[in-house]
Amino acid sequence: MAMKSAASSTIRSLLSSSSSTFSRNLHAPAERKKIVGVFYKGGEYAKLNPNFVGCVEGALGIREWLESLGHQYIVTDDKEGPNSELDKHLHDAHIIISTPFHPAYVTAERIKKAKNLELLLTAGIGSDHVDLKAAAAAGLTVAEVTGSNVVSVAEDELLRILVLVRNFLPGYHQAVNGEWNVAGIAHRAYDLEGKTIGTVGAGRIGKLLLQRLKPFNCNLLYYDRLRMNPELEKEIGVKFEEELDAMLPKCDVIVINMPLTEQTRIAKCKKGVVIVNNARGAIMDTQAIADACTSGHVAGYGGDVWPVQPAPKDHPWRFMPNHAMTPHISGTTIDAQLRYAAGVKDMLDRHFRGEDFPEQNYIVKEGQLASQYR
Repeated sequence: MAMKSAASSTIRSLLSSSSSTFSRNLHAPAERKKIVGVFYKGGEYAKLNPNFVGCVEGALGIREWLESLGHQYIVTDDKEGPNSELDKHLHDAHIIISTPFHPAYVTAERIKKAKNLELLLTAGIGSDHVDLKAAAAAGLTVAEVTGSNVVSVAEDELLRILVLVRNFLPGYHQAVNGEWNVAGIAHRAYDLEGKTIGTVGAGRIGKLLLQRLKPFNCNLLYYDRLRMNPELEKEIGVKFEEELDAMLPKCDVIVINMPLTEQTRIAKCKKGVVIVNNARGAIMDTQAIADACTSGHVAGYGGDVWPVQPAPKDHPWRFMPNHAMTPHISGTTIDAQLRYAAGVKDMLDRHFRGEDFPEQNYIVKEGQLASQYR
């Protein structure tokens, strides 16, 4: 689709090497940094959209700027195993940039190898591909571009809810395969109106999703460690649930909007529930979800996050019935790419100058994990 983002020209100006915001220091920095970026390959699609900056070929649109400052910028999609391109550069890399969509798993072992490492940046939101405890112990800074793709993910969650509740995919496949069987679709297609929808987590994405669900006249619930402002609850028409286990059996649809921690693995849902998970695949028990979809206990499961990414070709979620799974795409729309690319550039610029990042971007700072990861 060649549709141009309304904000693209503004955000691209931030990425431009001539941007006044990032050209205040035109001389090479005192210390030359080696920066390794790990992104998915654009391949044949890389040249189809000049705003496609989130791939290897696009390199977040910051190569010219970094090299003009004297830094070395290595970009690759090769991230798995000791002989990967990423591992070849670990020993002298100062900064690693990765994305949740093609994550470079920065393990404790890799951190030990990276003697010069200072900074781990996530181009997007979600940094659990990093061993955060090991990063904190090593004195590294870990940060992400908070808020950069929250709209993108919230819209995607709404899409998947509708796809599953309306039983859209079987109808699509009938159209593609030359079939016509209305009963095969209608027997398990429902309206969204009147259904109870609960979000596990009501941070930036959860709030945006609830706001977008309001016009559908659903019964909206949320569970979170922090309660939102009562006025906002009233405006959205959502009820706070103090206990997760008490909320889950009430819901026709459950949406996961919490980061992956040891406390967020979900277990208890009622029969016939629809689950949408764009948070982290490992929150869910892989085989339990596949079995529940097969038995019908879960009426549909959708999301774009997998326990390991890219997902193996034989992953059971690929073959279970009534799923709406895709590769990890919800937060890497063109609009989101431009936002997180600009955010990464801003943080690099601040890092080179010895300045702090926006506080909400920190995941690990001065040996301390952000509260949501503790």
